[in-house]
Amino acid sequence: MDIFSKIAAGQIPSYKCAENEEFYAFLDINPLAEGHTLVIPRREVDYIFDMDDDEIGRFEQFAKRVAVALKKAFPCRKVAQVVLGLEVPHAHIHLIPMNSEQDVDFRREKLQLSPEQMQQAAQKILAAFEG
Repeated sequence: MDIFSKIAAGQIPSYKCAENEEFYAFLDINPLAEGHTLVIPRREVDYIFDMDDDEIGRFEQFAKRVAVALKKAFPCRKVAQVVLGLEVPHAHIHLIPMNSEQDVDFRREKLQLSPEQMQQAAQKILAAFEG
């Protein structure tokens, strides 16, 4: 079981933003912006394009719902969707509140948020997702 599967299963703590039976969304612990969220399938699949058409469609629909909630929780011009990352062998989408393209530069310094700030951010997104 990889680290993201353990997070989705509750074996490793996370800042949950949204979930359903197939997918799980939680805050990135090294965020580019407050509210930077990762969306994952609960099923272990390494490469997003290895998902079948129906599953990837449901994955994107779930990510869209999370992005709408994220934009409500953290008003911004758009929510960026980025698919990258080789360090964890589990498909994932980054959702990042953005006001400029510089907000999505993964080379820049990450935010250092306290556990309280992370918990508040997750709760805001979850409330908007469920609302």
